[in-house]
Amino acid sequence: MCLGLPMTVVDGDDFSALCEWHGETRRVSTLLVGRQAPGARLLIHLDSAIRVLDDAEAETIGRALDGLAAAAEGRPFEHLFADLMDREPELPAHLRK
Repeated sequence: MCLGLPMTVVDGDDFSALCEWHGETRRVSTLLVGRQAPGARLLIHLDSAIRVLDDAEAETIGRALDGLAAAAEGRPFEHLFADLMDREPELPAHLRK
């Protein structure tokens, strides 16, 4: 399974950006999203930025990934999915009929 990571731009140029998430830094291609200022949040997949994220969406994705890691390690994870605990799952608006 491949997952996208919500990373934060530290520095960049017209073609790439140095991004950080959970203490890991990596240089990624920004050809699909264009040059991004430091502090921008990007969804990174296979070392390419595929979408610019707002802070709320980046935090939601980050919590979900942290929750998956916690569940796999046998640690408590329910608090990381608080937005899902009291409702039925829903498709995103763009996937609804």
